Amino acid sequence: MDRGLYIAAAGMRAEQTRQDQLSSDLANVATAGYKRDRTTQASFGDMLLHNTRTGAQVGRVGLGPYADQSHTDLTSNPSRETGEALDFAIEGDGFFALQTDAGVRYTRGGQFRVSPAGTLADARGNQVLGQNNQPIQVGADGRVDPQELGVVALTDPVKRGEGLFEGTAAGNAGVGTVRQGALETSGVDPTRAMVDMIASLRAFEAGQKSITTIDETLGRAASQVGDARRM
Repeated sequence: MDRGLYIAAAGMRAEQTRQDQLSSDLANVATAGYKRDRTTQASFGDMLLHNTRTGAQVGRVGLGPYADQSHTDLTSNPSRETGEALDFAIEGDGFFALQTDAGVRYTRGGQFRVSPAGTLADARGNQVLGQNNQPIQVGADGRVDPQELGVVALTDPVKRGEGLFEGTAAGNAGVGTVRQGALETSGVDPTRAMVDMIASLRAFEAGQKSITTIDETLGRAASQVGDARRM
């Protein structure tokens, strides 16, 4: 019976991880260049049960799931026209390079602006790096030649929050082209994310009900044992 509590709790923890990712997806439905995460679930394994008197095999019982590996879907998404001179989309593979306080980071979100220094920057003030790994100066007409932007391929990119990635730059071979006046759309399908969220919530609630049922059964069993001893 105790094992049932652990199995239900393990399932709830796995679904909590899934819900956190889906919540992030739904919050970034309109975020340019957003890439969704997914975590695969695996089983702790099965336990072979035996009859304590005869030693005969009774069968196997699972030990519950757990969140195994997370991965980011880096598939390139379609771009949408914005008409803004400092909006850029990468059509194909690759990332824009940014100079941040933590070092060089990379992003697919190309919604940039002019910094106080007159250079191209993102919404948080991180400098956008050009082909020469130096900040890009915005022209007097408020425009930037898209060919000036540095677009690099990354080896094993890892999310570092706020749409930024960390990884090893692998040059610009095989990267996509930069389109000015457009932004890459978010990688989230809101309809699918809502359906997945509802399914996850139902699985989480099923675990809660299992724990409640087992707890009530254990309570009745303890009460009945106590009554039997008093008889």
